[in-house]
Parts: sequence; C-alpha cells; structure tokens
Amino acid sequence: MKRRLALAIPTLALSAAVPLPTLAQSAYPARPVRVIVPFAPGGTTDIIARIISDRTGAALGQPMVVENKAGGGGIVGAGELTKAAPDGHVLGIATVSTVASNPAINPRTPYNPLTDFTPIINIAATPNVIAVHPSFPARDHKTFLEVLKRSPGRYSYSSSGTGGIGHLQMELYKNLAGVFVTHIPYRGAGPALNDTVAGQVPIIFDNLPSALPFIREGRLIPIVVAAPQRLAVLPGVPTFREVGLEPVNRMAFYGLVGPKGLPKEVVEKVSAAVRHTLDDPAVRKRIDDTGSLIVANTPEQFAAQIRAEFDVYRQVVDKQKLTLD
Repeated sequence: MKRRLALAIPTLALSAAVPLPTLAQSAYPARPVRVIVPFAPGGTTDIIARIISDRTGAALGQPMVVENKAGGGGIVGAGELTKAAPDGHVLGIATVSTVASNPAINPRTPYNPLTDFTPIINIAATPNVIAVHPSFPARDHKTFLEVLKRSPGRYSYSSSGTGGIGHLQMELYKNLAGVFVTHIPYRGAGPALNDTVAGQVPIIFDNLPSALPFIREGRLIPIVVAAPQRLAVLPGVPTFREVGLEPVNRMAFYGLVGPKGLPKEVVEKVSAAVRHTLDDPAVRKRIDDTGSLIVANTPEQFAAQIRAEFDVYRQVVDKQKLTLD
C-alpha cells in the first residue's frame, strides 16, 4: 500500500541525518529531559514516546525520561507542561486530544492550545478504529449499525478520556449515524483497552497502534477505520469515508512540544535530534509496525497543523452542539 498522509497532515520527507557530535556541542541539555505523556501507559501516545525517547536522548547527550501524567482526557499532563520552565528540560507529547478536541469541547481547559505551547515537531499520525469485543453481535459495519439502531442505549463504548479524540469522534459518529451508545471514559487508552478486551465494555474507539495487537490476536474485532484509504494491516475494514461518514475520517497525531517561550535554539536542537532518530531504519520500522505514518515536519508546519485541527473540532462541537454533560 502506498503510504501517504491526508486530512490536513502533509506528507514530508525527513531531512538529512544530523551527526550526533553536532547535537551535543551546546550547553543544552544540562540534565535529563522529562517527556510528559498525558495518558496512562499502554496507549499509542505512550508507545510513540517510548519508541523515540532512547535514541533522541542519545542524540541530545542526556537521557529522555518518559513520565505518564494521566487525567482529564490529557488535560492534566498538558497543563503540567505549561507550568514548566521554558528551558527545554521538560517537554511533552501533544495529541489531537490535548491541543484540539479537548480544548474545543471543554471550556475549563486550563490552557490555550494555540499560545501556551511551543511546537517542535510532529512525529507521527495514526489511523483510528472502532473495534468490538468478540462477543458483540456484529463483525462488519453494516451489521454493527443495525445492532445499535435496534437497541438504542443498550451498548456502551470506551475511550481514553472525556474530551479526547476517541470521545469526540465517536460522538460525531453517533450523531451522523443516528445511534445512541453510552460513553465510558478512562484515564488513557491502556485502561480502556484492558476493559474492552476483558468484555466489560463491548465497544472501543481507539488509535490503531494500541488496538492493533489485540486485533491481530482476535481479541478485538475491527469495524471501521479513520484513514486516507484502506490499510494494508486491515484490508477488509472500510474507512469512514467508504461508509458515508467523511467528517469522522480524521487521524490522530503525536508531536513534541515545549512550554510557551521555548528558545529557538532549543527548538531547533530537539527537532534535529528527533529527525536524527527518525532517520534510523529500526525506529522507522517500529513506528511503521504500529500502523502509524511518520510526519517529521517543521515547528512552523506543526504549529499550523495544531491550529487547523483545533478549528475543525471547534466547528464540530458548535455544529453538533456537543458538551461534556
């Protein structure tokens, strides 16, 4: 399958590798760099962060230490990052949930996603998937829709948290498809997956990388995906576009940001270190194997992407009259 990004996420070639000695010459970083993942371990955000952290830390000359700060659909961890000193020793992973969907629906978000972060680089984008427990009485989207319409309110779905991309996209799906399913929010995709795989919740809206291992094992059944085209890893599963629900057909992303006011030289150095990491064939393969697509754009392009996604979800919230209640 030809791998290309769509949905306002441009395909960008990686820059030439930056030699490790060049990256380690300046005073920054003077100590280990904390990377805040605003979700629990086991979800896609956590997976992507850990794939790049070791080699990026080596390129910078100091370890990158991943810390999970879950809660509020990503707001807790993202909010903690905004309070950090802008010296580059505390960075964070930004997702559509933390800089677009959650701020768009939650008026109590304690930060402005467009002004309180310094974009550094978007690492990767991933398809999203609706999947069900094997006990659910459907194996394809047509039957899935029929089951939900026959029994409004009977079924529930899990997501990584209230206001997250899984929540907002599933609510949009419900509105456009004319179905009612109860939302069960979790403190990250890991816990949501655990309960869905265990059969405590029958449906999940999740990023593909964290759900894919369970799909491959037959412990979850994929129903429909948000992707530019059908995926090689799920060739029999239609996209939301194919089933007539184009507005839901948006991918997630995982980028590195710092607090507001991060110096340009720090931004450039971290961006170069991540690009160096992504030039490694072994790292690229690990990211590809999750079902993610490497982006590796510039800080300016990532900033524009954040603004575009926030505008999209703000319009969705307004148009669909979505609230947290």
